[in-house]
Amino acid sequence: MRKYDDEFKCEAVRKIHDGQSVASVVRELGCAESLLHRWKREAVEASSDSEKEVIALRKKLCEVEMERDILKKAALIFGNSG
Repeated sequence: MRKYDDEFKCEAVRKIHDGQSVASVVRELGCAESLLHRWKREAVEASSDSEKEVIALRKKLCEVEMERDILKKAALIFGNSG
């Protein structure tokens, strides 16, 4: 069984919190998906309230950016069909 140091775990979790998908982080780093989910859960549990708020806000920002991009594409599609 491979051992991962704390720095590696933090970097992996940071990538997820920055909006990268779990699957892409797994492919990039070569660790098991279940480990990554556990590290993410442990990081959230160990976080202070302000850190939890930052994590939640980053997640919401990613969601809103994706929605915006979808709406932009839809506007282009419907704008060009007439």
